Amino acid sequence: MKLQIVLIMLLTSAFAQAGENGTTIKSDRLRAAPFSDAATLATLPAGSRVEILKRDGGWFQVKTIKGSGWLRMLSLRMTKKTSNELSGLASLATGRAGTGKIVSTTGIRGLNEEQLKAAKYDEKQVTLVESYTSSRAEAQKFANLAKLKSKQVDYLPAPASGD
Repeated sequence: MKLQIVLIMLLTSAFAQAGENGTTIKSDRLRAAPFSDAATLATLPAGSRVEILKRDGGWFQVKTIKGSGWLRMLSLRMTKKTSNELSGLASLATGRAGTGKIVSTTGIRGLNEEQLKAAKYDEKQVTLVESYTSSRAEAQKFANLAKLKSKQVDYLPAPASGD
């Protein structure tokens, strides 16, 4: 069941159709191209409304009140789910993060190619998954009850040249 929920979440966020609308779930940079090192056109705050024009790997080309550009797939939540078919599943597997040689890979563990091709959109399952959403306050309450503590983690040092 957990695997199905993860798959549904992954598929519903990844397969937006052109003309679909979305909302940014966090502040992010609107990029000139679908790469993390592309020029920044604008910064969109969380809650910004966008129109999705097309998808390229892990990026969506969007139209906003600040202009058109590219946002990372994980920065958006779809506000309209219209697709009853999934297409382009193979393109979900990899997506170039930048203009260099580094490639980001997303895998779906435990499913074979036939199962992925046979996957269908199920709005009831999406609604069920969305019902598991918790607010920041609820998450903080849970962390407090579990005596979890926030910890600052430093970034790794930059690799030496030539790596």
